[in-house]
Amino acid sequence: MVDREPPRRVVVTGLGVIAPNGNDVATFWESIREGRSGAGFISQFDVSDMPNVIGAEVKNFDPGRYMDAKNVRRYDKTIKYAVAAAKMAAEDANLKLDQVDPDRIGIAEGTTISGMESVVKSHLMYLKDPSAVNPLFVINGYVGQGASTVALEMGLNAQAITICSGCASSNDALGYGFERIQADESDVMIVGGTDANLTRELWAGWASLRVMTRRREDPASAMRPFDRGRDGFVLGEGAAFLVLEELSHALARGARIYAEILGQGRSVEAYHLVEPHPQGLGARRALEKALRYTRLAPEDVDYINAHGSATKVHDQVETMVLKTVFGEHARRLAISSTKPVTGHLMGAAGAAEAMVCVLSLYHQVIPPTINLREPAEGCDLDYVPLRPRPYPIRVALNINSAFGGKNSCLVMGRYPREAR
Repeated sequence: MVDREPPRRVVVTGLGVIAPNGNDVATFWESIREGRSGAGFISQFDVSDMPNVIGAEVKNFDPGRYMDAKNVRRYDKTIKYAVAAAKMAAEDANLKLDQVDPDRIGIAEGTTISGMESVVKSHLMYLKDPSAVNPLFVINGYVGQGASTVALEMGLNAQAITICSGCASSNDALGYGFERIQADESDVMIVGGTDANLTRELWAGWASLRVMTRRREDPASAMRPFDRGRDGFVLGEGAAFLVLEELSHALARGARIYAEILGQGRSVEAYHLVEPHPQGLGARRALEKALRYTRLAPEDVDYINAHGSATKVHDQVETMVLKTVFGEHARRLAISSTKPVTGHLMGAAGAAEAMVCVLSLYHQVIPPTINLREPAEGCDLDYVPLRPRPYPIRVALNINSAFGGKNSCLVMGRYPREAR
């Protein structure tokens, strides 16, 4: 019988974020911890004739800090956000790219509609004059262009991949990066997500789906996960990237370690294009797979960053799934949704919320679910309402669910690990 080496351990050594609640990690975390929402009235385009007026826009972002002026003019918003967040993460990790084996470092990006800005512009130009369509729109409109551009901007040539699995996209990108390192195919992966659904054309589509809040006053209190008064999410934009690194590689260069990635579980329900299965079968399977892969018992988990989309059906289904998977321990879990602070970042949501888990493990603080004042029927777990909670977190889970029944659960642990 051949002895097998233990699996390679994967840690988080760098963070970068461009989000409605902060364009750097310190501001992002402070607003998450203190529950200060980045939501506001949409200002990028006219919504006066639409039922939804509240969104979460990136503010005061200077792309010129991260790329030259020519590329600032050329790139779509999603690409600019991704380049900035990825470079920020590498800088935060103190990662000297010329000192890493170029065949052992890669990029993995998650998104839903990256490039749609150029697609819309191209179509509008085509309607006026087909011969005037800018060829750059073809390049920018390619949904995988974000990963390619990040690699180009950072001079990385081992691999660059884009994963598109709806709101689970960047959670899946993190899982892919974890798997690459654990399989000894890479030592470092710069992974994350980017999205910007905030165009008038896309906004009209989201409005027709009736999943966004229709409140028209006080944007900060508009999104209310697990609350009786919830009526949908606040749509946002932005990017979040993390540096994942094999443990001995990180230790050898004296890197700061935020947390450890322990594993992931994925599933698809094959039930409905938009709605979750009434019994949450997909989310349940993703959670069970994640626990089985990491060999953790339900009672080993301390904190869950829930999908928490504040839609009528999903919040109740998600709560039911947590009760099913965790049993009696569900009552002892700390659960929060941080989307009311960041907005729902779609393809970037998984990475942003995994970053929340990583920072919660690092700082030993559970962020609150803001705007939760009257829990809805069936939503009767501990959602850490209104205020942050200091707590000795050892294991945290991030859950993301997407249209088409895709589900992704990422498991993170405090570093160094402590015995129970």
